[in-house]
Amino acid sequence: MPELAAHVRDVPVNQIREITEAAWRTPGALVLSIGEPGFPLPRHVLDAGIACLDRDETNYTPNAGVPALREAFAARFRERAGVGHNNRIGAERVYVVAGAQQGLHLAMSLLLSPGDEILIPNPGYPTFAMTSRLLNAVPVGYPLYPDHGFQPRTEDIEALITDRTRVLVLNSPSNPLGAVLAEELTRELVELARRHDLWVISDECYEAFTYDVPHVSPARFDGELPGEARVFTSLTLSKTYGLTGLRIGALVCPPGLEQKMNNVMESIVSCVASPSQYAAIAALTGPQDYVRHAHEHYRANRDAASAVLGSKGIPYLKADGAFYLWADVSHVSGGDVRAWVRRFLADSGVALAPGTAFGSIGEGWVRIALCGKREELLEGLSRLPERV
Repeated sequence: MPELAAHVRDVPVNQIREITEAAWRTPGALVLSIGEPGFPLPRHVLDAGIACLDRDETNYTPNAGVPALREAFAARFRERAGVGHNNRIGAERVYVVAGAQQGLHLAMSLLLSPGDEILIPNPGYPTFAMTSRLLNAVPVGYPLYPDHGFQPRTEDIEALITDRTRVLVLNSPSNPLGAVLAEELTRELVELARRHDLWVISDECYEAFTYDVPHVSPARFDGELPGEARVFTSLTLSKTYGLTGLRIGALVCPPGLEQKMNNVMESIVSCVASPSQYAAIAALTGPQDYVRHAHEHYRANRDAASAVLGSKGIPYLKADGAFYLWADVSHVSGGDVRAWVRRFLADSGVALAPGTAFGSIGEGWVRIALCGKREELLEGLSRLPERV
């Protein structure tokens, strides 16, 4: 058999999936390793997708998506991202994609040539590195240190910029950290990208879930004219509305890229499935009870889980957003947290995501998903060894 391409052979294993699939094979395991919302979908969202099938609206849609959905995404983005003053962020800049992961892939496909460097957070979501490697690009992690609350420092990022650097990836609220970028820091990072003529890809999958702090989109500080704008924003309905399996999201692009985006969409997916698009319209424009309920549930789970960790003396990062807790288990992980989570699953029946899934600085840490049932979450955390 011929060999696979070298850039495919170099894509690392996703350690989140590794431990989660092991847990799914373990009877009775408590799975706290994956961010899967656990609420039934709203009936009006399901009905919209079913109605699309009933009327046999199953043909191709425009590459960029159904116009009503593009406008619904644009309206939410203007409202939630604080860019309402920027009238240029309209439906023509929104491209409907098969989940945020495809949006990230499309953006990187547009921006990265073989050998180009892309700056990604360490710790950060694993597919930032995986996707860039699939494109023959070079991921370069910028450090998020515990001593600085896992927040990026402009000087650390600037020190990594070379003549091959093309893209800066930002993620707020952060997966896995639950950290949220403040307004002034966000402004500084966009200005850094402008100063070095870099593109910015902003992953805002968890924009609906912040706690006592605002969500600030880098797009707020982007230029408004073609040639000035540099921020791509990746959005999803997977987390906000629990539509993980419908694979529906949006990529908000700088102006002037319409034809290029259509070409890239056609070459990869053509268009997203019609039922998913109509379900998404219903989610975005209909009652928002699901989002309010989810926000309250995740916040209450965060507070309850934090209390358990505190009672055990286990350090953790206070989560200002998303639905994860980032906890320090270095007192038991022995310098190999990936191996420790496997032992913990085998011994205690609880799956946690190892911090090394998200980068080298994650050694000794675990990510705890807060989105499931509270009783299972607290039972799982009760099995953690105390820190003496």
